[in-house]
Amino acid sequence: MNILVYGVGGVGGFIGSQILNSDFDVTFVARGERYKSLKKYGLILKSRLGNRSIKKIKVFEKIPKTKFDVIISTVKLYDFDHFVSELNNLDNLDNKIILPFQNGIYSEQKIIEELGIDNSYGAVAQISSYIGANQEVIHKGELATFFVGNMNDKRDEKLLSFCEKSKSTGLDIRQKNNIKEKIWEKFIFLSAYSGITTLTEKTIGEIFDTSRLKEDFIKAMIETFELSKFFLVKFSYDPVEFWLEKIRKMPYDMTSSMFIDYKNKRKLELKWLSGFIVKYSKKFGHQCPIHKKILNGIKTI
Repeated sequence: MNILVYGVGGVGGFIGSQILNSDFDVTFVARGERYKSLKKYGLILKSRLGNRSIKKIKVFEKIPKTKFDVIISTVKLYDFDHFVSELNNLDNLDNKIILPFQNGIYSEQKIIEELGIDNSYGAVAQISSYIGANQEVIHKGELATFFVGNMNDKRDEKLLSFCEKSKSTGLDIRQKNNIKEKIWEKFIFLSAYSGITTLTEKTIGEIFDTSRLKEDFIKAMIETFELSKFFLVKFSYDPVEFWLEKIRKMPYDMTSSMFIDYKNKRKLELKWLSGFIVKYSKKFGHQCPIHKKILNGIKTI
């Protein structure tokens, strides 16, 4: 199988470092300093699950004219439209599996618009990883689980084969029925978490220690959960209660990557998180006052 990893940050770098240890033909696309570092030093991973250093990798600044079987996108949401524009220069997209490992649900919706739901896939990354000061991929903790599936819940033998071969390298990637449930489960938490931590400039512990902020956080999750029903997402459990139980076990000083980007005056994914919720809530006549407050209260560059 020919595999393309588009974006070699924390998520793309981790996935790539695992599947390079297989008979896949793996190609990477990166830009700027990241491209230069990968070209010169290769891909370096620091992880409790095992360090890796692959000196020579195939890396380009744009998608090469190659026939890929699986295309993995891990760019930030604000770069996703550029990724799609590059995809449109390729032939026979209907025969390719495109796995968009972005936050929120914008990327899946965009792919559905381009290719139709039968040819579209969802992807969810459960991992904390980022690029360190020396351009290495740093994986925090031991959680590194990935979920993928067809957006129309179709069984896909090619995707299943990719997952099985990837597992043999140590990558925990699972094909999941009802992938929309997993995507929205993450979105319900992430939209509230990214928004409230950035708006208040507080950690998750500080937010849940303050009754008003805790109430806003829970309301934000509920707003996203209620919006999911307009997208015909079926949950087999209560995702808000699921996250409240998880939050009780989270480190007091944990904060979102969006808040870190905000402090460092970087571009934010706000438009594609709370902004997406506000946009589609208006479309469906759904009320979302907390996400409106988040969207209007955070100054972006």
